[in-house]
Amino acid sequence: MALIPYALTRPFLFGLDPECAHELTLDSIARLQHTPARLAWSQRRVDDLVTVAGLRFPNRLGLAAGLDKNGRCIDGFGAMGFGFIEVGTVTPKAQPGNPKPRMFRLPEQQALINRMGFNNDGLDAFVANVRRAHSFRAGGGVLGLNIGKNASTPIENAVDDYLIGLAGVYPHADYVAVNISSPNTKNLRALQSDEALDGLLGVLVARQAELATQHGRRVPVFLKIAPDLDETQIRVIAATLKKHGMDGVIATNTTLSRDAVKGLRHAEETGGLSGKPVREMSSQVIRALRSELGAGFPIIGAGGVMSGEDARAKLAAGADLVQVYTGFIYAGPPLVTEAATAMARKG
Repeated sequence: MALIPYALTRPFLFGLDPECAHELTLDSIARLQHTPARLAWSQRRVDDLVTVAGLRFPNRLGLAAGLDKNGRCIDGFGAMGFGFIEVGTVTPKAQPGNPKPRMFRLPEQQALINRMGFNNDGLDAFVANVRRAHSFRAGGGVLGLNIGKNASTPIENAVDDYLIGLAGVYPHADYVAVNISSPNTKNLRALQSDEALDGLLGVLVARQAELATQHGRRVPVFLKIAPDLDETQIRVIAATLKKHGMDGVIATNTTLSRDAVKGLRHAEETGGLSGKPVREMSSQVIRALRSELGAGFPIIGAGGVMSGEDARAKLAAGADLVQVYTGFIYAGPPLVTEAATAMARKG
């Protein structure tokens, strides 16, 4: 059964409220992913084996966190040919997120603005969903689990939430991503400042070592950062990553900037902007990180990957692996094959 052309389903989905379309898609994938109906969207995975942070990735193209916050559709998305999938962000306790509407399309720039606010069903439900997934990882896919803090947790107690999240997801993750860069949880980005970041990473790395002993395996931990950083901030973050022996960094999350979308409908909505307008911002951060971190330090590039050419550009900027989110929403599963193929031909 051939892949149903995304061009046929996109007009219907884009006729719906963005969050409604998102939930309808996830509900359908979750319901059908372990049935023969999955053949309707399955496609061959591009082979481009690469080892990063001690993990063997079947190809360099991943799905970014945020699309499947509760980890309900790991096998369904895995059937589309991703080399790795990152689910979450999950918080210790379930929370509804910010009031609706909270997701907006800006099609003129192939962009989205969201202020979801880590809406999710909580750690217990998340882990249960992850444990139910089987075919993606059985076929060699790599699974990242992304953790954050509850909105109700004071920023001075944020470390407690991250420790709960790390311990909860550690036994089930191939790598753990620590999200301190969402613009939609009050004060969260303050954790990127030098003193706060130093304290957070010190505690997390110590706990990682304890969990490695407890579970008999070391799970890499990556830090996800924002694109809205100047050179000094990037330099401090890079130095702190190296100081604590972090396993990698994900660059970047969404931006607060509106320079590229001024005058467009929804441009003034609060939240994080993603898609094409973030492409060069994220690449600039990747280039700066690579300069500071040197060769060999794992970097996952994300932000504005709308084509295979964009994916190759992230590698050229210094990324080892690349994630898609908004580009996937606009282009659908064909982008997975296009981007993975483009990166496999990087030479």
